[in-house]
Amino acid sequence: MAEERRNQRSSQGTGGGSRSGGPRGGKPVSGGRGRPDGAGSGRPQKSGSSGSGRSSERAERFEPRGDERRDRRSGGRPERGGRAERGDRSERPGRKQDWKRPADKQADRTEEQARYDGPDLPADITGKELDRSITAQLKGLPEKLASRVARHLAAAGSLIDDDPETAYQHTLAARARAPRLAVVREATGEAAYAAGHYAEALAELRAAKRMNGATAYLPIMADCHRALGHPDQALKLAKSPSVANFVPEAKAEMTIVEAGARRDMGQLDAALRTLELAPLTSKNRASWVVRLRYAYADTLEAAGRLNDALTWFHRTHAIDSDEITDAAARADALEKRIPQD
Repeated sequence: MAEERRNQRSSQGTGGGSRSGGPRGGKPVSGGRGRPDGAGSGRPQKSGSSGSGRSSERAERFEPRGDERRDRRSGGRPERGGRAERGDRSERPGRKQDWKRPADKQADRTEEQARYDGPDLPADITGKELDRSITAQLKGLPEKLASRVARHLAAAGSLIDDDPETAYQHTLAARARAPRLAVVREATGEAAYAAGHYAEALAELRAAKRMNGATAYLPIMADCHRALGHPDQALKLAKSPSVANFVPEAKAEMTIVEAGARRDMGQLDAALRTLELAPLTSKNRASWVVRLRYAYADTLEAAGRLNDALTWFHRTHAIDSDEITDAAARADALEKRIPQD
């Protein structure tokens, strides 16, 4: 039968070239459709068998039967056995509409998935709460992604004082979406520091510093080294040349950390000298002056100089209008310890 059809096709001389004798044993030749001589294929036509009979067998598989050819020419479509009775595939069990597992049988989210999702975002957090300098750094992200990252950062900022751990989780969700933005890594480091994750904070702030070259993170990084039991590393950061150019607030923070590192190493006299070089008598009532005076009074007490410590706790309390320290309570406790003349 295959031989008869092959001879018929070769004698008709139409159809854009022989399929049985074409390249690769039976695949249709492209480029010669609609041309009676099959020109354009770049290959001569072959009307006979290739010798082994495989070409004709392949052609027979791809060539429609006689009744199917007639139906195609007339515009009809032959029925294929059994397909009409199969019904709509969407009605079969196990199809798309019922693939989802019941909630009680679904696997728990992995730690990585939970970190990516992050805590639930409060409805009133829109991301517009962020400073413009921060939102400007998010403009390189797709709009929806930037909005999501901004909302997580804004949520972290609103929670960092009252719930630092949740704030940290929000920053992790932002980092999972935009790990190459320095502002995101900076926020993650600061939230980790507030939550007491000092190794993570140090790693994130180092990453942010590599990205933007900023040195404002050095006091927090130095304090992380202290918390991790490496006061010598804290002192190295405190001696960085860039510290000399810090604004007064940042410089005061670094002074406090440096004095703390000296105390960690048992060097109380060196810690006192470090603090005495700071503007302890400044008339500024900013929080950094309050913290400097408090650190000095605390170190004096640790050194056994109780009367001097009492004096500086009183001086601290005098400018601590926001009560960011417990200087008043420390002064009361010292007065009970010091012998009265």
